[in-house]
Amino acid sequence: MKNPIVVGSRGSRLALIQTQSVLDGLTRLHPGREFRLAKIRTTGDIKARTPLSEISSHGVFVKELQSQLLEGRIDVAVHSLKDLPLRGHPGLTIAAVTPRVDPRDVLVSRGKTLSELDPGSSVGTGSPRRKSQLLAVRPDLTVTQIRGNIETRLRKVSDGEVDGIVVAAAGLVRLGMEDRVTEYLSTENFLPEPGQGALAVEIRSGDEDVFELVRPLHHEPTWTCVSAERAFALALGGGCSAPVACLGAVIGTRLELRGMIAEGGRVFFAFEEGEAGLAEVIARRLAEGLKKSAAAGAAGRSGEK
Repeated sequence: MKNPIVVGSRGSRLALIQTQSVLDGLTRLHPGREFRLAKIRTTGDIKARTPLSEISSHGVFVKELQSQLLEGRIDVAVHSLKDLPLRGHPGLTIAAVTPRVDPRDVLVSRGKTLSELDPGSSVGTGSPRRKSQLLAVRPDLTVTQIRGNIETRLRKVSDGEVDGIVVAAAGLVRLGMEDRVTEYLSTENFLPEPGQGALAVEIRSGDEDVFELVRPLHHEPTWTCVSAERAFALALGGGCSAPVACLGAVIGTRLELRGMIAEGGRVFFAFEEGEAGLAEVIARRLAEGLKKSAAAGAAGRSGEK
C-alpha cells in the first residue's frame, strides 16, 4: 500500500475550496491513491489586520506551505498563483497550473456601479494596483485600506463601513457568491494581478512520483498567459505592493498581452502580441515599452511645472 499524498492548503474557506478542487481532480485521475488535506496557517493569515506592505515583501501567504513542503511534511501545496513570488523557490517546482477562473476585478457595493457612486464615496482595497486604477477612472473617490478574507470585506459593505470594495471575481465565483457582484470591471481600465484567477500546484523538485500524479491537471494555455504576466511583472521589478498589472489571452497560436504601470499618480497601458511560444519575449517587450511611456509621461509632467 502506497503512502497517502498529503496536500497542503491555507485554512481560509476560499483556500480550502480551491484546494478541494485539486483534490477532487487528483481523486478522479487516481482512484487507487489516497490523498489527504493538511491545513496550514500562513503569516498573511496570522497578521490578517496588518497591511501587506508592513508585513514583508511577496510570499506572506505561501512561505509556511513551502517550508512544510521542503521538510516533507506535505507532498503538494496548492496556492493562488498571484500569491507566489515571481522568482521560483529553490527546491520547489510548479507541477501544474489549473484552468483559470474569470481573472477580472469586480465592484461590490450596495447597488451602485462605479460610475454611479457619489463623489467622495469610499471604496475599500488593500491593493496599490487597484487603488491606482480606481483613482485614474474616479479621482473623486476615497480609497480606503482594508484587509481580511472575502467574507470580512463583504461585511464592510453590508454594514456601511465602506460604500464598495474591489475584489477578484474568481474568489466570489469559487465561493458561489457571484450574486454579490455589482459590476464586473472592464479590463480596458482595470487589469488584474499577474496570475489572478489561476491555481498553482507546487511540489518538491525531483519528486517524479508526485509529478506524474499532478501533471495531468496542468492547463497549458493558462500557463502560457500567467507565465507571460509574471515575466512582465518581474521585468518591472514587480511584487505584491507594486502598482503593475497584466493580462494575457491565447488566441489560436498567438498570445495577446496587455499591461499597466502606475507612476506619479498616472496609469499607463500598453499592448503586445506574438507567437505563444515566445511568451516571455513578448512580456519583456511590453515591459520595456511601458517603462518608456512612464518615463516620457514623468518628463512631460516635469516640463509642465
